[in-house]
Amino acid sequence: MTLEKSEYAKFLPECRTIVNKVVEKNMADSMLFSAGTDTSIIAYEAVKYKPDIPCLTLAFKHGNPKDTQYVKTMVAFLKLKQETHIFDKDEVLKFYPKVVDALKKYDPMEIRNSLPVYIGLTLLKPKGYKSVYTGDGLDELFGYPWQFHLTEKEFAQKQEEMWAEMGFSSVPMAESLGMKIKAPYLDPLFMEWAKKLPIKVKINLGENGDRYSKWIMRKAYEDVLPKDVVWRPKAPLEEGTGTAVLRTYFNDMTTDAEFAEKVKAIKEKDDVIIADKEQLLYYEHFRKKFGKPKDVFPKIADAVQCPKCKSYIKTKIKFCKTCGAYPI
Repeated sequence: MTLEKSEYAKFLPECRTIVNKVVEKNMADSMLFSAGTDTSIIAYEAVKYKPDIPCLTLAFKHGNPKDTQYVKTMVAFLKLKQETHIFDKDEVLKFYPKVVDALKKYDPMEIRNSLPVYIGLTLLKPKGYKSVYTGDGLDELFGYPWQFHLTEKEFAQKQEEMWAEMGFSSVPMAESLGMKIKAPYLDPLFMEWAKKLPIKVKINLGENGDRYSKWIMRKAYEDVLPKDVVWRPKAPLEEGTGTAVLRTYFNDMTTDAEFAEKVKAIKEKDDVIIADKEQLLYYEHFRKKFGKPKDVFPKIADAVQCPKCKSYIKTKIKFCKTCGAYPI
């Protein structure tokens, strides 16, 4: 819908004031920077207090990272102390077991999204940085593009369900390295404000007629940040960093015959269904490290058993946090 300015004007100064407060309150000594709406806003507020905050961007050498052009724009605009680390297949093979260990799961999308973050943390730690800004939480608080078709009632319900279960892989990965994630959008002050916002200012139309999540955040900062950054479409970490290609990138590591044989053996021995070669790679390490999913996550009250991995999960959003199956 098209909103009159009177319907959202009061939220604009509220937004900027609250974001500024939570960025200062949760000050970090470094930042993982994608130049998405989330981290661009944090960077804008953070440099007011720490102009030389080091910002690290990750990009997969063999992918098509979508963040690159926006990072260049923001670095020039804010004069950021920024560097980009281009990682390759060898680094992915080196670090994916560490990600599986830290997260205790083998969901391919989760691993793909988390790998760049983990690699970034391993680069920041030796430089003496102990805390890292991330943009975690903003999508969950304001909604995802896949929710655009929902009615307001359905959207409100999905939000409540998501808030009850949301978790962020950056936190356990940082903890495993003795570091701490600073996520301003997860500060209680910001979360309380965001949860009470009318849905019409969370998701609405941009100037080009497309629907956007985080609408009021974009409106609040569109006059102080480059508009092409503020209004850039949502790009999941795997697309922003280029790791989306990992879906098929490791197919040559296992022949089709070997894959079929392993899948059959895993089904017979562990009662686990493997979807593809990428998931097989992550599962084999998970199995070696933790054991069978149904033993790692045994039956508990009010839990649902995943039909794919047989682990028991408490969920209202019907998503298996272990293997990534949906719906369960």
